[in-house]
Amino acid sequence: MALHRVVYASQPFGFDQAMLNGILADARRCNTRDDITGALICRADLYLQWLEGPESAVRGAYARIARDHRHLGVRCLMEGPIDQRLFPDWAMRDDPARSWVWSADEIAAGTMDKASEADIVAVFARIASAPD
Repeated sequence: MALHRVVYASQPFGFDQAMLNGILADARRCNTRDDITGALICRADLYLQWLEGPESAVRGAYARIARDHRHLGVRCLMEGPIDQRLFPDWAMRDDPARSWVWSADEIAAGTMDKASEADIVAVFARIASAPD
């Protein structure tokens, strides 16, 4: 089966723990159903999410997220085929910014739009290799 990846960034609308729990529950339910795995880095000023799986399922999940009122300014940072999953055992791993490398000021200044693919992959690779 060919695998596909989408990585996007968005701004939370009304960020709080209850909203985040709802997003994670929805993602885990839908992703398990659709054979999607990935990770979500979250904090009050940014969501950064890695989705991987069958191309049509990943594109469908991204389209749903882009329409979701809990996300503002959704923008795709990376998209394309991949050889293997980075998060094969995670319907949706969440990282409450433990591995975060950019400050709130850097995010406000547009760092996500300037980050290289290697920078983004490195952040998620760190999460994938971290203990639960």
